[in-house]
Amino acid sequence: MGRFLGFIYGMVAYTLFLISFLYAIGFVGNLAVPKSIDSGTSASLGSALVIDLVLLSLFAMQHSGMARPAFKRWWTRIVPQPVERSTYVLLSSLVLLLLYWQWQPLAGIFWQVQNPAGRMVLQVVFWLGWLVVLVSTFMINHFDLFGLRQVYLLVRRSAYTPTGFRAPGFYKYIRHPIMLGFIIAFWATPDMTFGHLLFALMTTGYILVALQMEERDLVSLHGESYQRYQRRVNMLFPFRRYEESD
Repeated sequence: MGRFLGFIYGMVAYTLFLISFLYAIGFVGNLAVPKSIDSGTSASLGSALVIDLVLLSLFAMQHSGMARPAFKRWWTRIVPQPVERSTYVLLSSLVLLLLYWQWQPLAGIFWQVQNPAGRMVLQVVFWLGWLVVLVSTFMINHFDLFGLRQVYLLVRRSAYTPTGFRAPGFYKYIRHPIMLGFIIAFWATPDMTFGHLLFALMTTGYILVALQMEERDLVSLHGESYQRYQRRVNMLFPFRRYEESD
């Protein structure tokens, strides 16, 4: 019964992730969602800035803090190991939904592309960014990344084995294509409001800082193999190619 409940818990967490991910596309792109990055009104510039920065900081602290190995070692004394990843996914999704709900728009336009061809190009790039994010997760095992593999093995009574270090697909050319996809999607807009600009600046800054912490964790986990990978493949710009035979 406990294994079955763990599997259901993992499925619920994954479903919430799907909702938050799909909503993120509409939120950032002002597309078919009840509350987007530029919709609604805020009381004042000062209060809007404070609320938005608090929301972004809350996500950053939860997302990076719970991903650290030291936290995981402590956390799994409370949360069973097979549902640790699902719990991380669940809480990340809830914090994102809170951000969407409480986000305060900032009036004013930083840039606006009037040319129809230019607008179309930026909209295509926007969708390409999200596509890179999604495809990249499947290249490194989407279901392990979001906790489904762990709860599937739980219900099958099979021991969990880490996926190990691999560099397939986009990862041959860039170490963090998921993060590059997010950066592209956040900045590719023909109508950059000040609220969108704040979101893009803060999330890009967070990504650059968070990647430094993640890189240290990956070196500790994979050792020399990851250090060789770092020397051959750039973090966010695909200028060098990773060759497995090297």
